[in-house]
Amino acid sequence: MSLSQTLPAFPWDTLAGARALAGSHEGGIVDLSVGTPVDPTPGVVREALEAASQAPGYPAVWGTPALREAIISYLRGRWGSVELGEHNVTTAIGTKELVGWLPTLLALGPGDSVVLPRIAYPTYEVGALMARARTQRCDDPDEVSGSPRLIWINSPANPHGAIAPLELLRRWVRFAQEHGAVLAADECYAEFAYDAPARTILDPAVNDGDITGLLAVQSLSKRSNMAGYRAGFVAGDASIVDELTAVRKHLGMIVPAPVQTAMVAALGDQRHVDEQRARYAARRARMRAALERAGFRIDHSEGSLYLWATQDGPGRESIDWLAGRGILAAPGDFYGPHATDHVRISMTATDERIAAAVDRLTA
Repeated sequence: MSLSQTLPAFPWDTLAGARALAGSHEGGIVDLSVGTPVDPTPGVVREALEAASQAPGYPAVWGTPALREAIISYLRGRWGSVELGEHNVTTAIGTKELVGWLPTLLALGPGDSVVLPRIAYPTYEVGALMARARTQRCDDPDEVSGSPRLIWINSPANPHGAIAPLELLRRWVRFAQEHGAVLAADECYAEFAYDAPARTILDPAVNDGDITGLLAVQSLSKRSNMAGYRAGFVAGDASIVDELTAVRKHLGMIVPAPVQTAMVAALGDQRHVDEQRARYAARRARMRAALERAGFRIDHSEGSLYLWATQDGPGRESIDWLAGRGILAAPGDFYGPHATDHVRISMTATDERIAAAVDRLTA
């Protein structure tokens, strides 16, 4: 059996019919199915990239000293993390790469267990399957069976936008540390919290100053519209971060030097992040009102870039209903067997396309 045969079918391939139907709308398709940023990459980032384009040598896998310092300063200044040193941080070629490869990089294999959220970004499961590890889906430490090697949590979450309360994060930390598991927190939507505060797993209010076994995974794709740069990082327990860096050196998992320089610029400028959050908040408010007027109920959705919507019927029927109005969304079944009655609607579309969707929903 080939490796690809062990993985689930690529989910977006199943949307061909709905995409064709939505595309036939006289006003054109409004594609709200994916989370790809469409707004401009900030000028400060582009200028830094251009200035660093003379890069004949190989960059450091764990990041330049300037990048490591920028990551540490950002986590401390923006998120109030525990004190970190340079061995607490390393780079990732975008968050998806780190998510997909983390079980393999941690040397998980058959017989090892990976905990995923019940409704989850598909790459958590793909990464476990690549390592031939078993998975279990749990939203609470009390639901976990056995002693897993790796636990994924995601707040604000994709697809449903739920933000984990402080006490739940604390319980996950205690559980992971008591069982010797790595607790990896996917925090790539942390900057987009609307109805509740988001926290990093590295906040001492969450971990009581002990980051043993903890990893925070963050990305600049969403916060800085840098998805095309593949710019991410991971921070946490130095022993785990050093191991990741050592293995990644052998595999050539290197963020390009100009991108590392652009990351420094992005992490040092919060203004563009605040502006982007305001754009998404405005789109979210308009779309939420339009969806509710059209008969949808919005669940969770306290943060992230998505609205988690249902008509209290099969999610695929809602996909077809929306496609008939020229709107393409993602069905909940992309995110596991516990989400078949919802659809995920992304705010990563231009203001003009969001306005078109609102008009169609409220006509």
